[in-house]
Amino acid sequence: MTDLHPAIAKVTERIVERSRKGRAAYLDLMDRQRQAGTNRGNLSCGNLAHGFAAAGDDKPVIRTGCAMNIGIVTSYNDMLSAHQPYGRYPEQIKLFAREVGATAQVAGGVPAMCDGVTQGQAGMDLSLFSRDNIAQGTAIALSHAMFESVLLLGICDKIVPGLLIGALRFGHLPQILIPAGPMPSGLANKEKQRVRQLYAEGKATRDELLDAEAASYHGAGTCTFYGTANSNQMMMELMGLHIPGSAFTNPGTKLRQELTRAATHRVAAIGWDGDDYRPLARCVDEKAIINAAIGLLATGGSTNHAIHLPAIARAAGIIIDWQDFDELSHAVPLLARVYPNGAGDVNNFHAAGGIGYIVRELLDARLLHGDVLTVGGTMADYASEPVLAEDALQWQPAPTESRDDTMLRPVIAPFSPDGGMRLLTGNLGRAIIKTSAVAEDRWTIEAPCRIFDNQDAVLAAFKAGELEQDAIVVVRFQGPRANGMPELHKLTPALGVLQDRGFRVALLTDGRMSGASGKVPAVIHLSPEALPGADGVSGPLAFLTDGDIVRVCARQGEVLALVDPAIWAARTPAVAPPPALGVGRELFALFRHHADEAEKGGSAVLAAMESVI
Repeated sequence: MTDLHPAIAKVTERIVERSRKGRAAYLDLMDRQRQAGTNRGNLSCGNLAHGFAAAGDDKPVIRTGCAMNIGIVTSYNDMLSAHQPYGRYPEQIKLFAREVGATAQVAGGVPAMCDGVTQGQAGMDLSLFSRDNIAQGTAIALSHAMFESVLLLGICDKIVPGLLIGALRFGHLPQILIPAGPMPSGLANKEKQRVRQLYAEGKATRDELLDAEAASYHGAGTCTFYGTANSNQMMMELMGLHIPGSAFTNPGTKLRQELTRAATHRVAAIGWDGDDYRPLARCVDEKAIINAAIGLLATGGSTNHAIHLPAIARAAGIIIDWQDFDELSHAVPLLARVYPNGAGDVNNFHAAGGIGYIVRELLDARLLHGDVLTVGGTMADYASEPVLAEDALQWQPAPTESRDDTMLRPVIAPFSPDGGMRLLTGNLGRAIIKTSAVAEDRWTIEAPCRIFDNQDAVLAAFKAGELEQDAIVVVRFQGPRANGMPELHKLTPALGVLQDRGFRVALLTDGRMSGASGKVPAVIHLSPEALPGADGVSGPLAFLTDGDIVRVCARQGEVLALVDPAIWAARTPAVAPPPALGVGRELFALFRHHADEAEKGGSAVLAAMESVI
């Protein structure tokens, strides 16, 4: 690590040392899984016959065990635009596998819910824990021991982290994630935001709002703003788990198909019977996790990954926390402005040079680990972009200069000297704030707080004119154990209106904000959450009352209740509302009961897993 930026080297060394025991235990388990029977060669005749009974033309090859059998875990559904393209992928992958003498079978499917559909609705309470469910579904799919490698088909918010968490428990297998790409650009995101705010003020009709939304979300592929889904794809590239340049090629194109073919051929080439064995357990190491965090900071990616990346890391025996994010953020400059941090979308970002440009800039500036084990070669191979030359897939070097410096800039002339994700601490706990889209004069807000227990109550107060003031809007009992930690993106238009009217406002919550959080300061993931923990002690947020002066400061890293300590000590905590029922939320009570804090990933399955290993 001598060639690294000193801050990157320091954080890396700390994470390696902190994770030493857990990482060693994880790698030992993966080695034992490969050797002790989690493979097709150790299946009985009855087991094996069940496994290839419906394999058709591939049955003789699977039966002999002389060729690699690729397991496909898919999150296909045709309601979710990002995952709709996956419908035809399994049959394509089977053809591509045969081209290199391999076979492929769909090992299983996992759910893929859309936060865009459930945003602000009761179903959003299931969102975060869908990640744990996906991890379990992935494990069930791969538990059949029929496969020597895996292709993971998933792209959106909880799906990619869930797939990885589950897949890492089968880390002795080589595995590649295959994206489907973003939809072509529709209505500009800035215009969509403008109509949303007009609707919040009562100046646009529902039909006008629906027209704007439908013109923005208009076809197959991921949404084009740089939220959690597209941040997922960037992170998979920076971790070396994609074929290079795969993230932002649109669905339904020849190039997209050739990238899927290349992934299938590649996963067959890195199997354990060859001389280039690249198991997932060895690819996802401390350096790969740090590269993902660096990419997130350099591109202004989603705050949701302050929860997801620690969870992914834990599945591989690695511990990363928000202090690590904060220190990395101070060292990594902001090189991209993609909506909501800028005007253009991910298609514009990709056209300007995209991830290949980012990788080359970070490597050249010693801000990225170049020696990670990737599925596609070396990290330097990701400083490229895929092209078709006479229908053949090739890679060319990423541009040396940005094709649009309003979206993409070099390390020597960044949009900001830091990555814009800060840790706040104080007598209210620990929280995250993303500053990359927030004007610097809004980095510090000190104002009376207004307390709410749900976002609908905030919107009711807004519509009644009760928030026409400087205010810290507090929405509590939104943590993992309280209600599954839903995103509060529904508040964005109303808070944006208040800010545009000249008020100094901020959001403070133990819940999540959308990966598309933008210009309003949002202090999120506050831990400990307001709901009492297993020890019966409520989080500090439960002791706030209306009118308390609260200070949030991204510059100083503070989240404070400016209340006399004697007065604070005499208070009793607010009582949490009863758990909401309906929309299946009661089925997730087990997850809520066992979930740990946001900084560890807000996961029930990982907390339970660590209690038995």
